Amino acid sequence: MNNTISLQLGDVQTTALIPVAIKASESLRKNPRVKDDVAVDIVRHLDVDTSKYDKFMSHEGVIARTVMLDRFISNFVALYPQAVVVNLGAGLDNRFPRVDNGRIHWFDVDFPDMIEARKKVFPPRPRVSLVASDVLKDDWIAPVLEKAQSIDDPDMLFLAEGLFMYLTLDEIGSLLNMLKSSFPHGTLIAEQNNPMLVKHQKHHDTVSETNAVFKSGTWSAKELEALCPGIRVTDEHSLNEEMAGHSLRGWLFAHLLPKMNDRLATIVW
Repeated sequence: MNNTISLQLGDVQTTALIPVAIKASESLRKNPRVKDDVAVDIVRHLDVDTSKYDKFMSHEGVIARTVMLDRFISNFVALYPQAVVVNLGAGLDNRFPRVDNGRIHWFDVDFPDMIEARKKVFPPRPRVSLVASDVLKDDWIAPVLEKAQSIDDPDMLFLAEGLFMYLTLDEIGSLLNMLKSSFPHGTLIAEQNNPMLVKHQKHHDTVSETNAVFKSGTWSAKELEALCPGIRVTDEHSLNEEMAGHSLRGWLFAHLLPKMNDRLATIVW
């Protein structure tokens, strides 16, 4: 990447710059918990100042989320080495090379402007497909199904990182029902925030620097089961579990406000 990058992104898509800025600064630390050289390169060549997107609480939350998701996906891929992984609302995420086993098939799905942005900063990769589509529409289903049908009953893993909070509960229900009706079985890892964060979002340390709006939250992912009969929440872990072990401020937040952090829920059907 040798030239300045200019990205034309919508309001929600702009939030993708938050984890990029955070992963870039984390990667430059002496002992980084997450290493993402592409994020470093993006930040160096962007034509905007991303420092406003790298604040302490968001930094610790994004890094905790990244570590936990990487761990889960790596474990999933170890069990199901020919899995098809679909990253819904992929943003500028660079997770694939960290979890790739040389056999999985990966789909990055996002709005057309974000897919165009990905094409500017990521080289073509074998077994990685970019799909320009609103995740709430079914345009992205066909190419994923085509790949899945070329493999003998593959295990399907869907990721919804930093996505559900920008959808209404009705939209989340529509997405869950679309997944369940389109794929015979699957696992979804969905990040959840809570209603208090929606109510007080103007105080969020980094999202408040964008025009994006939180639209929903849950106190427990079990609430999602009512939106789509037949799905089952099998697990839910707060980002506090990872965040508390890395700084005093993170430990205090985890223990004084245990329900205020995001959670990662595992949903199966």
